[in-house]
Amino acid sequence: MSLLWSSALGRSATRAGQLLLLVVLAGAAIFGLARVSLVVLPLLIALILTSALWPLVSWMRRFVPPLLAAWTVFLGSFVVLGGVGTGIVFAVRAEWPGLVDQAVQGFHQLQGLVKDLPFQISQSQIDEGVTAVTDFLTSKQFGAGALTGISAASSFFTGLVLLLVIMFFFLKDGDKIWAFFLSWIPSSHEPQWQATGDRTLTTLGGYVRGTAIVALVDATGIGVALWILHVPLALPLAAIVFISAFIPIVGATFAGILATLVALVANGPVVALIVLGVVVLVNQLEGNFLQPVVMGQALHLHALVILLALTIGTVLSGIVGAVLSVPLTAVGWAIVKIWSGRDPEAVRPYEMDPGHRQA
Repeated sequence: MSLLWSSALGRSATRAGQLLLLVVLAGAAIFGLARVSLVVLPLLIALILTSALWPLVSWMRRFVPPLLAAWTVFLGSFVVLGGVGTGIVFAVRAEWPGLVDQAVQGFHQLQGLVKDLPFQISQSQIDEGVTAVTDFLTSKQFGAGALTGISAASSFFTGLVLLLVIMFFFLKDGDKIWAFFLSWIPSSHEPQWQATGDRTLTTLGGYVRGTAIVALVDATGIGVALWILHVPLALPLAAIVFISAFIPIVGATFAGILATLVALVANGPVVALIVLGVVVLVNQLEGNFLQPVVMGQALHLHALVILLALTIGTVLSGIVGAVLSVPLTAVGWAIVKIWSGRDPEAVRPYEMDPGHRQA
């Protein structure tokens, strides 16, 4: 029997069985985590945000106690985000009436274009479409959907509160929590676990900070172009560009289409084409020059891997999964390289085996 399993086919079958077992365990873990997404998602988001802010907390700890450093960074981030959000709200309120008037004019122009189509759309067909939409909005089905939306909003705010609490404790005691975890690890594997924690913190923090820098450059370039071309809602559109940049590949495309559509409705096709050209130019500069320099070692994944990660993350958790999938995939790949001994900067497994060192 031992000869049977020691042959090439036996070794291949053993390896295949191990891989199948790992796939089953990974699937079971993902299924179990998806059932408690209200806890898992805030925990992951808090970990990612803490990784990005941890260098600032570490620097402040040189001058102030850890509690004060955590509170300063925690509240400071809220002040910055709150200021940006307030500016966007006031910009939308100031430009909304003009945008509505321009949208009405664009709709009338669209009606004029419809009349010139090879096929005709009668007024009765338009009225039937409006009636169908109205009936749906007043139906029981829409009411049930609204109740579902209220339940989702309740879950969102619950998760947001949990996220804030976890994030504060990570900022305050993240190093102590990790040290407590390492205290339960056998000494022979402690260096490898320490390398895993360090690389996770570096990868997540570098990814968030690098993406934020790239997003800021994209938003500034596109926002300035929209402002020069007198496109309405230039500031909110620039904010959307910044936020959507955290979804690789897909986010930039969505933001560009949205800015082009607003320019088309408000300023006409010529300005829309100019906006589209600016969006394409900015995205090319980002992809070919800015992102490779800024991101550095934070993200070393093939474009196909990124697309697959985005798809899986979106299927599992929607837009939140799309945002989290790429950094978590990058962390997973970094951990695999550490434990397989393929990371030259980490301690190799055989270097951590006391018996091997003595040999």
